[in-house]
Amino acid sequence: MAVVAERCFPVLDMDRVRFHDTTGRCTVASADAAALGLGVCVLAAPEIVVGAVIVVGVVMVAVAIKEELDAYAFRQLYPEEVTSTVGTRTAPRETLAKRKPQPEPSGQDLLPPLPPRHRERPSRCQPIPVPHRGGDDDHNKCADRIPPNRYPGMDVLVDGKHFDALQVGALVLWEIKTDQFDTYSVFLRNRVVDDQVVEMLEEWNIARACGYGFKIGVSTEAHKKALIRRDDSLPIVVTGCKR
Repeated sequence: MAVVAERCFPVLDMDRVRFHDTTGRCTVASADAAALGLGVCVLAAPEIVVGAVIVVGVVMVAVAIKEELDAYAFRQLYPEEVTSTVGTRTAPRETLAKRKPQPEPSGQDLLPPLPPRHRERPSRCQPIPVPHRGGDDDHNKCADRIPPNRYPGMDVLVDGKHFDALQVGALVLWEIKTDQFDTYSVFLRNRVVDDQVVEMLEEWNIARACGYGFKIGVSTEAHKKALIRRDDSLPIVVTGCKR
C-alpha cells in the first residue's frame, strides 16, 4: 500500500481529495509536510483509513486507491472468503467505468421513441374456434389445407361472423368457396356471383375493422374471373379444391 500511495499521490486532484487523520498517528509539524506527508501516511496505513479519505466528486486515481483499501478491509474481516476467491478479482477498470458519472443527455443524443405497443384486440375481434358449419367434408378439408387453418376442423368466429379459417403464422382470415362454378348456367353464375360479392365485402370489412388480413379461395379460374369482373379489388386465389 505504501508503494501505491507514493506513486499515485502526485497525480491526485487535491481540490477534490481531503485527508483527515482520525487517530493522530499521521500528524506532521509543518504545513508543507502536511500537503504530502499526511496524505501518503493515511493512504499507506489502511488500518486507520476509515473516515480518513474524503473524495469530492469522482477522481479516477483516488477511486483506484479506494478499491485497494476496500479490498484490504475485506481481507481483514473475512479472510476465509478471500482465500476461496483468489484469482477472481474484478478488473478495476470495469468498476471505474460503472462509477463514472454520465453526462446529461442533449436533445440530439436522445433515441427516437419506441413505437406504441400493439393494442389488444377488443373482445368481439378475438378469434373464437367453432365447429365447421354445413357438413360439407370436401369444403372443410379444403379450408383446413389451403391457408393452412390454424384450427383444423374448425371455423373462426370474429365479430359474430363465421370465417372458414385463420391462417397459420399470419393474421389472415379466409373465406373458401368450392362451388362447381364451371357447371352452372349463365343465369346461375350471375346469381351466385352477385350474392357472393356482397357476402365477401361484408367479411372483408369485418376482418379489416378487427385488424386482420382477408383472402378468398375459389376452386377454378373461371370462378375467380367472374368475381373479379364484378369487383376487381377482391383478394382472390385459386385453390384447385374439388367437391
